[in-house]
Amino acid sequence: MKICGVELKGGEAIICLLTYEGETFNVPACRKVSFSISQSATTESIREFNFAFQKLMTDYKVDEIAIIEREQKGKFAGSATSFKLEAAIQLSDIPVSLISPVIIKEQLKRNPPQVDFDSLDLKRVQLNAFDVAYVQHNRLIFGKV
Repeated sequence: MKICGVELKGGEAIICLLTYEGETFNVPACRKVSFSISQSATTESIREFNFAFQKLMTDYKVDEIAIIEREQKGKFAGSATSFKLEAAIQLSDIPVSLISPVIIKEQLKRNPPQVDFDSLDLKRVQLNAFDVAYVQHNRLIFGKV
């Protein structure tokens, strides 16, 4: 199974692909690390983001998308643009899961990845996207908690 982990920050969607096959996790190479949107007020920008994101998911045969959930209110609330990007992602035919940072932290503490992040050939900004994909794999393997 291939899961795409997504972290939404402002006008950017940072992604990481993670597969689980034969009791082994693999990080396949991917042509994009992030998607940026500059003019979130225009319909055309959102459509372009949606098309590019869905095309990547189709090309890499992603089975599920896991997004880090953001607060809707308060000091740590996500931006309006990030919620637009989330909605565009959720419009796909691929199942989408929202996972709170608290659950991610608990799962990583309970079952930490047995890998050195520097050896994965990922950029440092992809760490959170990797974590959410890893946690979603564990939720599917061991059952949701």
